[in-house]
Amino acid sequence: MDVGLDASGEGRIDLEVETREGGAVATVIINNPVKLNIMTPAMCEDFVSRVREAEGIADVRAIVLTGAGDRAFIGGADISAMAEFDCGSARAFITALHEVCSIVREVEVPVIAKIDGFCLGGGMEIAAACDMRIATEGSLFGMPEVRVGIPSVIEAALLPGLIGWGKTCELLFTGATVKAPEALAMGFLQRMTVAGELDAALDHWLKGILASGPRAIALQKQLMRRWEKTTMDQAIAAGIDSFVSAYETDEPGRMMRAFLNRRSAPKAG
Repeated sequence: MDVGLDASGEGRIDLEVETREGGAVATVIINNPVKLNIMTPAMCEDFVSRVREAEGIADVRAIVLTGAGDRAFIGGADISAMAEFDCGSARAFITALHEVCSIVREVEVPVIAKIDGFCLGGGMEIAAACDMRIATEGSLFGMPEVRVGIPSVIEAALLPGLIGWGKTCELLFTGATVKAPEALAMGFLQRMTVAGELDAALDHWLKGILASGPRAIALQKQLMRRWEKTTMDQAIAAGIDSFVSAYETDEPGRMMRAFLNRRSAPKAG
């Protein structure tokens, strides 16, 4: 049985690519199921490399992040390693974990967190960095860092925008966990499904992405990142620039003409 360990005994990050009509879908797999897919320092570096590799694949249109097995997406970070940190090693590790989240937000294609099982601590931060999140109804979410003497940091800063300040305070101050239905209700998840239907539900999103213009998707993701940092007036001005940029290629005209041709085509029967 493949237990997700590399030659050094560490977990690893795997990459799978599926070619579909409309483009390729890359799946990045956090493969450390014996330890609930926790992220070790070495895996953080490997993760960034794998996502960059996925982004460089010709015609890649989406990246899916998931955990190996059916027990965890990412169960957090390696507490046994963190217990021995000093200030220098603590800074190095948390910076590396931030780079994991940052690359997810930087790539031009949508990144989807496919969650089945535990999604805790750094795992919830990585999921928060994704553009969309889908999970099985039995999945569990939480930010338990304060229970082991550290604050929740880096991309935990995304949580207020996703779930509100009150719920963020509840999770971060108490270390409490929530089940998938509550994570859906509070806005962290966009979809929830039973375990056997996770792939089919994910496929619904992927079909929509693959049917859309790749440059339009890239411009949209770039624009949404700018929205996070600007005033409303600046966001609107950036949107005007983005709209104009779309016409630097033939994608709008080509796709709009195809739409009009489909609409005007005689219907069978």
